[in-house]
Amino acid sequence: MWVLLAFGSAFFAGITAILAKIGVRNVDSNLATAIRTIIILIFSWIIVFIVGSENMIHQISGQNLMFLILSGMATGGSWLCYFKALQLGDVNKVTPIDKSSTVLTMLLAFILLGESITWIKFIGMCLIGIGTYMMITKRKVEIKEIRDNRWLFYAMLSAIFASLTSILGKVGISGVESNLGTAIRTIVVLIMAWVVVLVSKKQNELKGIDKKSWIFICFSGITTGTSWLCYYRALQKGLASIVVPIDKLSIVISILFSYVILREKITKKSFLGLLIIVTGTLLLLIK
Repeated sequence: MWVLLAFGSAFFAGITAILAKIGVRNVDSNLATAIRTIIILIFSWIIVFIVGSENMIHQISGQNLMFLILSGMATGGSWLCYFKALQLGDVNKVTPIDKSSTVLTMLLAFILLGESITWIKFIGMCLIGIGTYMMITKRKVEIKEIRDNRWLFYAMLSAIFASLTSILGKVGISGVESNLGTAIRTIVVLIMAWVVVLVSKKQNELKGIDKKSWIFICFSGITTGTSWLCYYRALQKGLASIVVPIDKLSIVISILFSYVILREKITKKSFLGLLIIVTGTLLLLIK
């Protein structure tokens, strides 16, 4: 069951990247992130009350709460960097770098969480790394065409924070109802996002957001919330070294939609890299 939830997380996360890309075109990325987080927070707590887990708050230990907060802070950092990168660069360039956090997360899961490693997992991890490298390396002519390389810096930071999010979240959510854990983490992300907005004085731009941007930002918040609920339920029941790579298959959805909807080009090399990533991820499911 947790494997299906992990695939569900990947699907909704993939759609999120496209909706967010459209939504942040004419909106400051930090402000858009803060708005999306409000939607996710409401969505998360509605689920908490539906399943009746709000009464379990007092059962959360201090250690679990600390790791949930740290995980939320890492998530906030990852989001702020990721959506800034999306605003500056193409989806099919930013997403592969963000998803490269898979390899780092797996290594941390093996080292810090004591999850076992087999030859199949090792080969799968190597394939994911090779495929990611093929997708993020560009020909010289393509690099010269890029006017603003800041997206690369933000995408790399997003990947680092994302890997920390998964490990901290795995520890923090142990023994905690997954929907409740997700809702608590979202509070931390919301506070962090709006602090950034207020410090940068972007709150005054709320009035200037057009209707189309509002719609796509809100929908991206809903898909993110759905992805989170699937992801952390899967993370609670399954192995982080398998759940995380499956979740990162959202790259397939993101690139497919970026090609169809946003008309972004994908090279043969990138397509081959994508196939290698998928192959490596599927290998991780072999017991």
